[in-house]
Amino acid sequence: MINLSVNINKIASLRNTRDINVPDLGDAVELVIAAGCQGITVHPRIDQRHIRFSDLQVVKAHINGRVEYNIECDPHELFINMVLEVKPTQCTLVPTKPNEITSSEGFDLKVDYEDICKKVKLLKAAGIRTSLFSGTEIDQIRLAKETGTDAIELYTGPYAMATGDRRKHYYEQLYAAAALAHQLGLRVHCGHDLTLDNLGLIRNLPGLAEVSIGHHLIVQAMFQGLPGIIHQHLSILND
Repeated sequence: MINLSVNINKIASLRNTRDINVPDLGDAVELVIAAGCQGITVHPRIDQRHIRFSDLQVVKAHINGRVEYNIECDPHELFINMVLEVKPTQCTLVPTKPNEITSSEGFDLKVDYEDICKKVKLLKAAGIRTSLFSGTEIDQIRLAKETGTDAIELYTGPYAMATGDRRKHYYEQLYAAAALAHQLGLRVHCGHDLTLDNLGLIRNLPGLAEVSIGHHLIVQAMFQGLPGIIHQHLSILND
C-alpha cells in the first residue's frame, strides 16, 4: 500500500488570517485521519506563516500515534532541536531559500553532505525516520544513500506542471530515480503539486511508499464541499 500523508499547512494559513483559532488544526487532524489517510505532514518555516512552532506539539497530541507524523523542515539547528523535542515519526529535511513561496529543489549533497550526515545521525539516534527532499540526479541519490537517510522524497513539481511530451520526460526521470533509490534500499516518497489529474502515473514508481499532498488536495476539498455548505446555509435562511 502507498501511504498518503496530508499536508495541513494551508489550513494553518487560513487560520492565521484571524485571531479566533478557526479552522482549528486539531479538528483538521481528526477529520483527515477519519477519512483514512496514513499520515499528517506539517512544514514549519522561520516566519511561521502557516504552521506555528506551537502547533507541532498540538498536532502530535491529536495524532496520538494513530498515523505517521511527518515534520518537514530546513536542517537549521533551530528546527532540528524542535524535531528532537517533538519526536515525530519522520523528519523530511528540505532546503529553503530566502523569500521562497514553496520548496522548489532538492539538496545539493556535493555541498551539503557533511551537514546533512550530521543531522541525519542526530535524528536517527532519537528514533526518528529521516527523508531528504531530492531531485532526480543519479549522483545525488547515491550521495543521499551515503548520508544514512532512510528515504528520499522526490520533487514532483516539474512533472506535475508539465504536459504532453514534457510530462513524459519528467516522469521518466522520476522513474529512473525511484528505481535507483529502491535498488539502494531507500524508501521512495514523492511530493509537490500532485493532484487527482497527475497522480495516476506516480503510483507506478518503483518502491513508492508515500506521497505527501497539501495545497491542491485542500483546494479540491474546498470546491467539492462548498456547494453542500451553501445549500445548508440557504436552507436555514429560507426553509
